[in-house]
Amino acid sequence: MQQDGTEWASLLAAAQAGDTRAMARFLTAVTPLIRAVVRARGRSLPPDQHEDVVQDVLLAIHLKRDSWQPGAPLRPWLYAVTRYKVIDAFRRRGSRVHLPVHDFAEIIADPRHDDPMASRDLAVLLARIDPRSAGIVRAMGLEGEAAEDVAARLGMTGGAVRVALHRAMKKLSEIGLGTKE
Repeated sequence: MQQDGTEWASLLAAAQAGDTRAMARFLTAVTPLIRAVVRARGRSLPPDQHEDVVQDVLLAIHLKRDSWQPGAPLRPWLYAVTRYKVIDAFRRRGSRVHLPVHDFAEIIADPRHDDPMASRDLAVLLARIDPRSAGIVRAMGLEGEAAEDVAARLGMTGGAVRVALHRAMKKLSEIGLGTKE
């Protein structure tokens, strides 16, 4: 293929006219250029995503080939399509950063061990509400007992225990946020 892109332009014009072989040849010919642009513009993307972006660009070119006007410069159109697909890749990635977890294994908390400060904080909070409500929170919220079992032990209905739990949790939330004492 010629470097000035005139052959590419003629291939794309033929593809617009319905020549599927010309389209295949065109896409094959422009792929190295697109790959280079994706690598340059997407250098902060993970390298394994570069080829995905190249494939997205090639698909977009195929689907939007009629948006290029024969006689218009071809390379700026190719650069624009590629640029927008690289931008799309950055948007999909968002603000996520991919880091190997094994690099942080020693500093990540082991979920099998309880945080000793959490149980102390919970005890302090539960001491600030009435004993019956604290008992309901411990039984249902921490130990996973059913409302009916707690109700039978306390001489209440299951519905009353659920209402008491809800009110206790609301009170704990208010205490934790410092809105009411």
